[in-house]
Amino acid sequence: MFRGASSLSLDDKGRFAVPTKYRDALLSEDQGTVICTVALNEPCLWLYPLAQWQEIESRLAKISNMNPRARRMQRMLLGNATEYQLDKNGRVLLAPSLRSHAELGKKIMLVGLMNKFEIWDEARWHEQMRQDTELERLGDFEPNQDLDNFTL
Repeated sequence: MFRGASSLSLDDKGRFAVPTKYRDALLSEDQGTVICTVALNEPCLWLYPLAQWQEIESRLAKISNMNPRARRMQRMLLGNATEYQLDKNGRVLLAPSLRSHAELGKKIMLVGLMNKFEIWDEARWHEQMRQDTELERLGDFEPNQDLDNFTL
């Protein structure tokens, strides 16, 4: 399970080092193989351990590609999915097309969200957190049955 946010730097080649606390889990479970693709609704990337990604691919394969929305999801997620192997220093090299999609600068945020990571441009991440916090404080959002009985 991945959680927490880490501020990282992209080097000139577009690589970032996965923090040690996550690196060991990725190396032991999937021999350091990860899949990166574009996020569907936000200007960030999704980074999955291989086993988690294979479950998503399996579910996507069961959706009819005759449905326009399903086809868009398959096209976006699978068409942009890139497989990476952590190098000996625990780094991932992000393709220029992925970096461009998320408009990543030199400073990025790696955000653990249970089964995957989000990769954000650091300034954009902070702005998103500001907006999310403001929306929650205002209480101006659609009701959601999944959250109705959720407590902290």
